[in-house]
Amino acid sequence: MHIFYISPTSYGAGLTSVALGMVRALERVGMHVRFYKPVSQQSNLDDISVLFARKTLHQEPPLPLSFDHVEDMLGQNRRDDVLEEIVSRLNHAIGSGIDALVVEGLTPTRNTPWVTRFNSDVAKTLSADVIVVTRADENSPRELVDLLRISADYHGGVRNSSVLGYVLNKMPAELTDKYGTTPTGLKALPRMPAKSFPPIGHIPWSPELAAPRTRDISNRMGAKVLHEGQIDSRRVTKRVLCARSSAKVTQHLVAGTLIIAPGDRDDIVLAACMAAGNGVPLAGLLLTNGEEPAKGIMRLCQPAIAESGLPVLLTDTNSYETATLLDRMDPEVPVDDVERMEMVMDTVAEHIDIEKLRSHCGRPHKHFLTPPAFRYNLMERAQQAKKRIVLPEGEEPRTIQAAVICQNKGIAECVLLGNPERIHDIARGLDITLPEDLAIIAPDTIRQQYIAPMVELRKHKGLNEAMAEAQLEDTVVLGTMMLAQDEVDGLVSGAIHTTANTIRPAFQLVKTDPQAGGLVSSVFFMLLPDQVVVYGDCAVNPDPSAEELAIIALQSARSAQAFGIEPRVAMISYSTGQSGHGSDVEKVREATRIAKEQAPELLIDGPLQYDAAAIASVAASKAPNSPVAGQATVFIFPDLNTGNTTYKAVQRSANVVSVGPMLQGLNKPVNDLSRGALVDDIVYTIALTAIQAGN
Repeated sequence: MHIFYISPTSYGAGLTSVALGMVRALERVGMHVRFYKPVSQQSNLDDISVLFARKTLHQEPPLPLSFDHVEDMLGQNRRDDVLEEIVSRLNHAIGSGIDALVVEGLTPTRNTPWVTRFNSDVAKTLSADVIVVTRADENSPRELVDLLRISADYHGGVRNSSVLGYVLNKMPAELTDKYGTTPTGLKALPRMPAKSFPPIGHIPWSPELAAPRTRDISNRMGAKVLHEGQIDSRRVTKRVLCARSSAKVTQHLVAGTLIIAPGDRDDIVLAACMAAGNGVPLAGLLLTNGEEPAKGIMRLCQPAIAESGLPVLLTDTNSYETATLLDRMDPEVPVDDVERMEMVMDTVAEHIDIEKLRSHCGRPHKHFLTPPAFRYNLMERAQQAKKRIVLPEGEEPRTIQAAVICQNKGIAECVLLGNPERIHDIARGLDITLPEDLAIIAPDTIRQQYIAPMVELRKHKGLNEAMAEAQLEDTVVLGTMMLAQDEVDGLVSGAIHTTANTIRPAFQLVKTDPQAGGLVSSVFFMLLPDQVVVYGDCAVNPDPSAEELAIIALQSARSAQAFGIEPRVAMISYSTGQSGHGSDVEKVREATRIAKEQAPELLIDGPLQYDAAAIASVAASKAPNSPVAGQATVFIFPDLNTGNTTYKAVQRSANVVSVGPMLQGLNKPVNDLSRGALVDDIVYTIALTAIQAGN
């Protein structure tokens, strides 16, 4: 096990964010990584770093020693005893099979000058390699070099082999332009020995990472909530204090803006509500002076407020006092804001030179594919595939956001079908910039060219030109024809269409792949806390026969393997082995036999109950000789009722991310979205589709 000790130069370096983000970065490349914080600097019992490790990494780190206890021990000249306690807690809590351990050090403050020396002692005691972290937004490059060198000196200096390098956090734009942020393009600071003390990561500052929820603003102000709306999910990226007329404010009515105005400013209230009603996701409307708007105004605004989810708050302070209090708001991530910490960790992970760290860890232990590794591989392989994906729901806000992300990150070349003017208006309301190379195609400008090819494809069904033109009014049909004509490599839809509306044109125009059994099925990639497994079929086939179930099993195994998951296929039933009888069990038993016959090299077993397939202790008693039981990675459900119910129960009850459904068995990739899909869900589905197109 290799140990990395993260040591900050000063308060505000973002120590917890960098330490947890480093765990995420190592997990992404297949390492089995644990997190440890030896000493808590907080007075309450629950250390925030440990809480975030539980919630984001799904680990149970060793309990840290209390700061008061350590300070008392050091005051009694019992430094060695403290260090022994730290090692003891670590050894008792960290098991075998670990590739790397990331240790979060202590933050030096004016009142605790001994902390920097203590960090050095702990790092030496653990035989750890040291990475120094500092914030880059308050110092010049020369000052940063001095800070980093001084901190490194406590650990033996910048030329000490155990001092690996440094991380610059919260980098402003002028520094990122000069020294880079991509892991392979980092430039060392001047006067810094790049070979012995190189940059490990440059983390850019982003307003989104510092954006509190509207709920946090409400709590900070002790505000009265007049309308909750989406108070727990909206984030404040901008604040506008309205002193001028509503006409002057309209340019600021964009996504993420918190509008601050006195309650009697009817013009501002009306303007904000009109913007919200037109689809602009404002962070909220914060009314000051303790004065609610006139009842008539609120009556006019109520439909827009209710439909848009706009949070409306009321505070007793005046506008100036309100702005001052918000300026002084603690920038740290609240312990219950797991979503924001996940964003912070992912940002850190994306900008860490992981190859520098991995080279110190050796070969990773063999273990299940973890969710971070799955997501990282997904994005990396999609970027390599360089495929063109059509998005028929081009005017849908989440789809536009996902397309921008995919275009900017090189995940895929996206094509939005929709009215260009409408798409640009929506983007302005979302406060996002559409990349110049993002393709936006107005359906009316291309529809005619697909009429003849569509008639040719469907002439055996009696389709004529008038019928084809009418069907091509549907952008999903239009996008599917683009796919059928090889003008794009894949299609993603479903954010506002049903599954049937998405896949029916694919059946008719793209058709099934005979080599995949001539059957279309689906899988979900279920991102469980410590591994990724595959569920099939949970979206397409209501009651497959034994032969069809065998095809679904083989398709799902191939899909798992294509995305880096070693397939161990469990055919799920309410009975395990020979213990049950009846037509339902016999169907699963026969499907298992057929699948084994067609793919003898595949690890497949059934019928198996879910617990026997997933849990080793249960498998030991119910199916002790099974090559799959207790370690299944692909779960094949006997029918749609069972599969769909199980995936949704696991997803919602265990707060598990599910990626999919990904369709299998078509000649070209077409994938469906849930109508409740988040922007990230759409991004992952586009990435899946791009990879499918490249296989």
